Amino acid sequence: MTNRKVADLRLRQPLTELENEVMQAVWDGGTCTVEAVYRVVSLKRNLKETTVRTLLRRLEQKGYLRHDPEGRAYVYRAVEPARGLAARAVRQIIDRFCRGSLEELVSGMVEARVLRKGDIEELEKFVRNRRRGGE
Repeated sequence: MTNRKVADLRLRQPLTELENEVMQAVWDGGTCTVEAVYRVVSLKRNLKETTVRTLLRRLEQKGYLRHDPEGRAYVYRAVEPARGLAARAVRQIIDRFCRGSLEELVSGMVEARVLRKGDIEELEKFVRNRRRGGE
């Protein structure tokens, strides 16, 4: 594997546990008002709507969300899908801890028993399908 630097990926501050829950609500909803996010997040946490509003603003400042005014309300949407964010985070881990080597990351995951035989088989199947041009 080559040691490559990914210069075009902007680093963002990591998400707190609560911010992640808010982001999950937005990702699941596609576009969400403060009230919609509050309804979802308040099922698990005892928060005020103003706290959710503050969290959404903070996530926008960190670069995770954008908003569009819709009447008197703001409608929030994620800047990128959860999958893209996860892929960028993994790329940062590869670059920082594995000298840019994906092979080193995967072999470490196998050795640490993070990836089990079934996981590896699923990955092989996924890669084969992608090589054939499938989904």
